[in-house]
Amino acid sequence: MSNMLTRRQAILAGLGSIATLGLAACGGSASSDGAAADGASKVYKIATDTTFAPFEYAETDGTYVGIDVELLAAVAADQGFEYELEPLGFDAALQAVQAGQADGVIAGMSITDERKKIFDFSEPYYDSTVCAAAKDGGDIKSLDDLKDKTVAVKTGTMSESWANSLAEKYGFTTVAFDTSDVMYQDVEAGNTACCFEDTPVMSYAISTGNVKLALIAEAEADSEFATPYGFAVNKGENAELLSMFDAGLANIKADGTYDKIVGTYVQSVA
Repeated sequence: MSNMLTRRQAILAGLGSIATLGLAACGGSASSDGAAADGASKVYKIATDTTFAPFEYAETDGTYVGIDVELLAAVAADQGFEYELEPLGFDAALQAVQAGQADGVIAGMSITDERKKIFDFSEPYYDSTVCAAAKDGGDIKSLDDLKDKTVAVKTGTMSESWANSLAEKYGFTTVAFDTSDVMYQDVEAGNTACCFEDTPVMSYAISTGNVKLALIAEAEADSEFATPYGFAVNKGENAELLSMFDAGLANIKADGTYDKIVGTYVQSVA
């Protein structure tokens, strides 16, 4: 883990002004054309999840890090825009964008046809699948062991959709949580039989020793539940922000910054 932090810190240092761009809170209210009322540049409000490692999570000092956090910072530095990161929780982040309280969202958000009716998405920035995990060393070894059990899911996620699609076949019921960490704790405590989660997130938590869970199932890579992540804005709004994200993403992929950021975190994923 210490090697991962050293690499991440080196990447951030190399990106120069990223932290300033990501955390600055400029004064003045923004007008509808993207310029602040007092003439200052607009500061975009970007909503995110609170605990979804390795994509976003808080370190002990409260600083948010992760793939999503650092990709956003790198894109902003490349495109020259400023933003405030607002960790709200996944479901609340989506609601904030829909209500116009945030300009965009980056939170390991799967691009789906249903969500495309509500949001405009960037080009995909990460491919993901979904999985199920149970207490390591426990009695639950596969989905077949879930009959008459209660399983944990995270509200509004693709993994929740996968769980719902399996519930009747395997005879389990679901209980929803707002954050991944609380969901994991519920399974570890034995209150729920397993949890459904995005595979890279669950694998990261297991490989770093943050949870005592083990994978018991994973959706097929070509299934409807294996979807890429995208940055999103409210449908028909903030087109300039979406355009800048796509342009910045292409640039940081071309110059190697993307691979360095992702490699800092996914190198430990089982």
